[in-house]
Amino acid sequence: MTDSKASRRPEAASGSTPSADAVDADAVNAAAWWFDRIAASSSLVSLGDLIGLGGDVSARGAAGSSTTLLAGVVARSAPGPVLLVVPHLDDADEAVDELLDLGLDAAAFPALEVMPGESGASLDLVGARLGLLRRVIEEEPPGIIVAPFPGLMQGVPAAVDLPDRLRVIRAGESLDLAEFSAWLTEAGWARTDVVETPGEFAIRGGLLDLFPPGGGLPVRLDLFGDEIERINEIDPASQAIDRRVDSIQLIGRTEGLLGEGTVPMIGFLPTTTTVILAELGEIVEQGRGYWERVREGGGVEGPPATLKALRDHARCILDVNEFSASSAVERMVDLDPSPLPAFPEEVVGAIDELLQLAETHDVALVCSTAGERERATELIDRRRADEIPGADRVRIERRHVHRGFIWPADDDAGRGLAVVPFHELLNRWGVRRRGNRIRTGAARQDFLRFEPGDLVVHRDHGIARFIGLGSLPKKGQPDQEVVTLEFDGGSHLHVPLSRIELVQKYIGAGSATAPPLSLLGGKRWKRQMAQVEDAVRDLAGEMLRVQAARAATPGIRFPADTDWQREFEAEFPYQETEDQVTAIAAIKRDMASSTPMDRLICGDVGFGKTEVAIRAAFKAAEFGKQVAVLVPTTVLAEQHERTFRSRFKAYPFRIESISRFKSGADEKKLLVDLKAGRVDIVIGTHRLLSKDVWFKDLGLIVIDEEQRFGVEHKQRLLAARTVADVLTLSATPIPRTLHMAMLGLRDISSLTPPPLDRRAIVTEVIPWNERRLAQAIRRELAREGQIFFVHNRVHDIESFADEIRKLAPDARILVGHGQMTDGELEKVMLAFIRREADILVSTTIIESGMDIPSANTMFVHDANRFGLAQLHQLRGRVGRSRHRAYCYLLLPEERRMTEDALRRLKAIEDYSMLGAGFRIAMRDLEIRGAGNLLGAEQSGHIASVGYDMYCRMLEDAVRDIKQDRRVVAGDTTIDIGLEGSIPKGYIPNDQRRMEAYRKIGEADRLESLDAVVSDLENAYGEIPTATRRHVEVAEIRLASALLGVTSLFVKDRDVIFRTTAPAELQAALDGVQGSVRMIAPDGAGGTVEASEGSEIEVYFRPPAAFLEPGSLATVLRRRLRGRLERSREVVSGSD
Repeated sequence: MTDSKASRRPEAASGSTPSADAVDADAVNAAAWWFDRIAASSSLVSLGDLIGLGGDVSARGAAGSSTTLLAGVVARSAPGPVLLVVPHLDDADEAVDELLDLGLDAAAFPALEVMPGESGASLDLVGARLGLLRRVIEEEPPGIIVAPFPGLMQGVPAAVDLPDRLRVIRAGESLDLAEFSAWLTEAGWARTDVVETPGEFAIRGGLLDLFPPGGGLPVRLDLFGDEIERINEIDPASQAIDRRVDSIQLIGRTEGLLGEGTVPMIGFLPTTTTVILAELGEIVEQGRGYWERVREGGGVEGPPATLKALRDHARCILDVNEFSASSAVERMVDLDPSPLPAFPEEVVGAIDELLQLAETHDVALVCSTAGERERATELIDRRRADEIPGADRVRIERRHVHRGFIWPADDDAGRGLAVVPFHELLNRWGVRRRGNRIRTGAARQDFLRFEPGDLVVHRDHGIARFIGLGSLPKKGQPDQEVVTLEFDGGSHLHVPLSRIELVQKYIGAGSATAPPLSLLGGKRWKRQMAQVEDAVRDLAGEMLRVQAARAATPGIRFPADTDWQREFEAEFPYQETEDQVTAIAAIKRDMASSTPMDRLICGDVGFGKTEVAIRAAFKAAEFGKQVAVLVPTTVLAEQHERTFRSRFKAYPFRIESISRFKSGADEKKLLVDLKAGRVDIVIGTHRLLSKDVWFKDLGLIVIDEEQRFGVEHKQRLLAARTVADVLTLSATPIPRTLHMAMLGLRDISSLTPPPLDRRAIVTEVIPWNERRLAQAIRRELAREGQIFFVHNRVHDIESFADEIRKLAPDARILVGHGQMTDGELEKVMLAFIRREADILVSTTIIESGMDIPSANTMFVHDANRFGLAQLHQLRGRVGRSRHRAYCYLLLPEERRMTEDALRRLKAIEDYSMLGAGFRIAMRDLEIRGAGNLLGAEQSGHIASVGYDMYCRMLEDAVRDIKQDRRVVAGDTTIDIGLEGSIPKGYIPNDQRRMEAYRKIGEADRLESLDAVVSDLENAYGEIPTATRRHVEVAEIRLASALLGVTSLFVKDRDVIFRTTAPAELQAALDGVQGSVRMIAPDGAGGTVEASEGSEIEVYFRPPAAFLEPGSLATVLRRRLRGRLERSREVVSGSD
């Protein structure tokens, strides 16, 4: 492209661009003119007449998405539903997307991706099949049903069995709670005190909580008697209610979904059904291939039987063929659509070709997103302004069409119609995502829970063993719940559950031996704490000096978003998650600041980190700055180059990669162009850090998986941080990075919710078993997928591949490893990406960046040899599409494994849920220890006080140096004769009750405490009196701490405060009934001003009636909280 740098700015573009809102309104409200024109064509009118008569009909000709749109036309006048049968699983997803976008009532009837007799079917697919079956049985089928042929070959439960398999619960209906509870239990749901993981339900009075398996949020049914008053989604982390919903669909028993007793789905369809077979020969071929893999099981009909059932049941069968022989030659209509021409790779050439097409055809340029339409409008408007022939004949519309085509004119004199998707014009293909919101729980709280037998750290007494929860009798009051800890010598300490914030889980420094328990009342713990305090103070000072140096360095102030930036972001074909939007906003703020950016994006594998980086790169490149994207592997460099080029296709930026796949001559020319500023974005491995790589004007460095780089490379990166903005992406946060971010020493954005359609990966640790492996391979190949086999030893990888060939003799197998020549490895990778092979046997070169949506099964040979983070990265290569993914961690047959290896494999199996990256990092920290957290010299200090305590001390040291001391409410002691608790009847689950106590105790702002109370009321109903009292005491303690009070107690008729800020306390008590007097320390002079900073006592003597604990608490809460709120108003007013 010849655009100069100056012309890249959107201000240089001519013409107006419609708003995204207007575009979307067009799409929703207006029928597609080109769709109406196709429907009115003479060939389709003739075809419609034949279909109306029934029987077998043939149509000759298909191109792109023409058959899907033909089904939409037929559905307009069909007397019953239309069943569109497609050969492949993905074809059905695409067809439904296109039909829904045209405003038609369409639904998919997907195939189950399991073998007959196998359990573990994807519940999304089960729900879609059974939900559509229910609609058909209830005589409310969608207008168009799209089914891959293998899906029709698979049986469905008989109508009488459907209520056991599927239930729809609606607000306003009645529900027999006992019967429904039995149904859930029979279906394999587990009854618990509180729902935290899919497949659990909880009943508390008139509240029923359900966490449906298969993705989505848990829900709460609020019952009044037997009537369901309302249904709300709930947040699994806080248990608080969220969005209201009208109904939910629940899956019951899933055993035997494919097996004896199932019946063909076709038998349930009404006799008014019109069946359309898209490419009959391909349908039969795919059906035969599927049948050969599953014929030994039950519950699946062969292709001939399935086709016969369709013929016997439908009123009309239309086969649409481009390559196959027609079955009704005497009743055939020629449609003759043709494929679009191959457009050039360059945007300018592609637009020229489009305008040439527009001189002879009417052109519908269809755009999948509002952003695509805005960019297309801008490009075409430029040509209109230059009066280029054909530009006025292109009509742009916001619709999704997967593949374009040319529909012929009715006569030789007429103009044909070209339907051109914008992504096809730019040679840019992607997988569209659909789905529901999925939310993950709070990982940190989950991880820091402790079980009986775990080592814990008490803030004041040291390392102990957690024995369990218990209760102690209290004179004249209910029993007090306590946490029992065992110290050295067998001595026990009972910590009130209300002070649970004093106790943390112990994580050491990776030593093979457990640390000794502390002696209760001994001096060793205080000595250890003092030593660690000195060490963290030195470390904090050093870290802050580095941070201050960065802050003092002038950075690049990037401008606000331009029209181009907004268009580019709107072109993103998926729905952004909330966290992605937040992270992108934070990056833009950083880039607009005069301080160099140094932000960590922490998100699980496949959670959209690359798109966040792409948007930052676009902002930098549009401003004329160069971008370097640093990746750990050559394969990932190639993958990112394809991804970036695809996203930047419509814009005049040059994107290149440096890797060993490039020839020496190509690399030399690239380095010259990079130095001259002719390359905007360069992607490469650590080769980019070499001394011969020069940039003309580097503005942004993106580092993918920083933990994969060595010490020397990290030093080069540290130097780079002072000259350019830095954005680091990490899937499994290394502890150092993770906790520096937690401590506020580095900016962090976390991507927690997965993108739509991202599903948890079924992870199993299994011994090597040829029969089991062969079955898993057959299942993946039966659904037309691909397989990774990871074998991390090059010397025998070929013989290992031969073993796999014996398991799957008809599969196409490739071998790839890092010792191959560059050309060989590139050829293997590209062949696998292009689906020219079914199985890739490789080393861990696939660990980062291989993004192949069709590969959804992985086997890791000798998984015990891998680290936890590495296993998590490898597993992330699958599950990147709508299909359920499987990861099998294979154990050696005879060799004994280390205890650490077993713990790693157990952790990766346990943490197979979405968003497990944080948990994986914390578990890895526990297994390997925190020895490398902040350097080897800190390892002993971490071991002596535990990871969590060490990090708290480091945070305090940082705040001390910044003179921003953290307020710890627990440091203030309160004794006013009032105590409260959280009764077990209110929160039955012990872990949740401990968590509630901890949140109340750790609140460091009144707003945080109010939020905890609100969450509790949302989750468990109205707070009981005992809990209200506990919150009141916590509020008084926190308000006192914020006002500088260190202790507060009642003695005789006086309320005595010890405080270092008497002026604040005096202002809080100003005007209170009773008397207030201050006793200053010796030499302080007796005035409030002279006493600031010294601890003094303030005596408050209220009227006798106020000394009753409940009344006193009310007075103190109002006075102390009121003072804090008035102070805040003064501060905000002065701002």
